[in-house]
Amino acid sequence: MPMLLIQGKFRLKGTEPDGDTVHFVADNPNDWTLVGGKHPVHAVNGDAPLRLEGIDALETHYGGEHQPLQFGHAAAAELLTWLGFNSMERDSKEKVTASTPETTPGYILTGGGDIHNRAVALAGRGAPPATGGTAVTVDVPLLRQTANHHMASLGLVYPTFYTSLFRDLREELTKVAQSARTAGQGLWPQDVTTTGFKVTALSTITDDVVILPKLFRRLVDYFDLGMSVSCFPAYLAGKEDTLTVLSTGERLVGLHHVVTVTNGHSIRMTHPVEDLLFDEG
Repeated sequence: MPMLLIQGKFRLKGTEPDGDTVHFVADNPNDWTLVGGKHPVHAVNGDAPLRLEGIDALETHYGGEHQPLQFGHAAAAELLTWLGFNSMERDSKEKVTASTPETTPGYILTGGGDIHNRAVALAGRGAPPATGGTAVTVDVPLLRQTANHHMASLGLVYPTFYTSLFRDLREELTKVAQSARTAGQGLWPQDVTTTGFKVTALSTITDDVVILPKLFRRLVDYFDLGMSVSCFPAYLAGKEDTLTVLSTGERLVGLHHVVTVTNGHSIRMTHPVEDLLFDEG
């Protein structure tokens, strides 16, 4: 899978990093113009927000809400430690006010941006495997050198796939995520995405249960409307997320095809997340 390699440094101050997002400053800001597909937004100095490809960490700040923070914070701490940060300080709104060191060297491999204008990327630390500003064929051995693979292997994030990621890389992330699940690592012992959970209040998903962040985000947006849980499938149908069930090849429009609500309050997904391939959008 060819991706553009950009060399630079990771930084934290003034940002709100979590287990799958962090800021990156390109050594050569012009490298951003070489990114194919949707160009991520970047500052004149080459600074741009990243979303790590193929993984999704529990939300620490989404729409003013969060998922159980011990898992979101654990993912963020592991990612930033892996990237080379020794310590950091945050304010009450999760914004970093100081870090040691201020930046760490690294590189990213990207094929484009997402709908939020972030670069969707694999993140590596230290010296890059090729020259910045060049296209690199990303295979499984190179994937294994990235933060994305590291986070999935520890069970601290959910594998979450979009069509931008090639099959061999998806299969590798699936393999290590399933191994972490089997070993009871990270968030997996508490995950109830497919076993189901009873929703009694917003606090159910912010404080009590561990579920797929994509499902959490849809629920937070839905609760803002003040409607009962029983109508959640109709809301999902209206959102028109487009996805493919990898095990069957079935193309679906709307998460209501893979999310059920029973007894007016109990929610579960009918497929494990690694069996779903989402269209970006």
